[in-house]
Amino acid sequence: MSRLNLTFACGDYDRTRALEDGSVRPDGIDLTYLRLPVEETFFRMLRHREFDVAEMSLSTYVATLDHDWRPFVALPVFTSRMFRHGGIYINANAGISVSSDLRGKRVASPEFQLTAGVWIRGILDEHHGVPIDSVTYFTGGQESPGRIEKGRVDTGLDIRSIPAGATLARMLADGEIDALYTPRVPSPFRDGDRRVKRLFEDVVAVEKEYFAATRIFPIMHVVVIRAEVYERHRWIAQSLYKACLRARDLAYERIYDSSALRFMEPWLIQHLEESRNLLGRDYWSYGLADNEDVLDVFLRYHHAQGLSRKRYGPADLFAPEVTEAFVI
Repeated sequence: MSRLNLTFACGDYDRTRALEDGSVRPDGIDLTYLRLPVEETFFRMLRHREFDVAEMSLSTYVATLDHDWRPFVALPVFTSRMFRHGGIYINANAGISVSSDLRGKRVASPEFQLTAGVWIRGILDEHHGVPIDSVTYFTGGQESPGRIEKGRVDTGLDIRSIPAGATLARMLADGEIDALYTPRVPSPFRDGDRRVKRLFEDVVAVEKEYFAATRIFPIMHVVVIRAEVYERHRWIAQSLYKACLRARDLAYERIYDSSALRFMEPWLIQHLEESRNLLGRDYWSYGLADNEDVLDVFLRYHHAQGLSRKRYGPADLFAPEVTEAFVI
């Protein structure tokens, strides 16, 4: 029986490594795994639909649900999850001592619709007294000029593009913007420029407190299938989902091997044990049932920020084949 050949564009992750090296093969499918930076994957998939299957920003995917014809169908496979309190950077001379000082400031993000930005704005609004409409927003390239929004953004908020040739990293260091919400560490901070610092200095403590209060480990990315591929072969949703689960479970096993550390982190095992104690053993859970609360909060933020016309529910996001299972 011939197997279906599909391309899968995704990042370099331990949880997908077995799909890339072929040690896990989806039932009936031969995958060509394209390891690409997330920005490239998102841009090429959204603009040109170049891949059969791809990792995609959760925010970008939710925005596509507003289309009359939905171009993608998602699987509840969360290739990226990350607390985002550490993604808020400020100019040291901007007069920002506590989070509420952000009100009235000039705040930037590479794109307004970035998933990290949705989480940061929502968390600051809900938990730190910074209403969504209390700042002036700027967008543009963080390290290189010329970045634009990948999709439509029509929020009614005050969102401005930075000047041609400018970058957010340099504007933050020079004080031309007061704060930057970003998933990537800006170069001035990475290079030790004291003009740029994090809003929350003890990020880990703040993020642990957030999880203890909310039980939320934010979801950043999902896996999507081009709609026309999915409609021709509805069975691939379940095959891909099961394979992604197997690949993630292998990563769980491999990372907790203390015979020789897989990553250059001296206390990797101890940090893993601490994470399990705090977040639970299945701390990187896939599937709808275990993530409804997290997804519902994100969808509330996304709609409140004007990025989706409808207030979607978690069940609206995924292929129905992977939201239920047979029972023997």
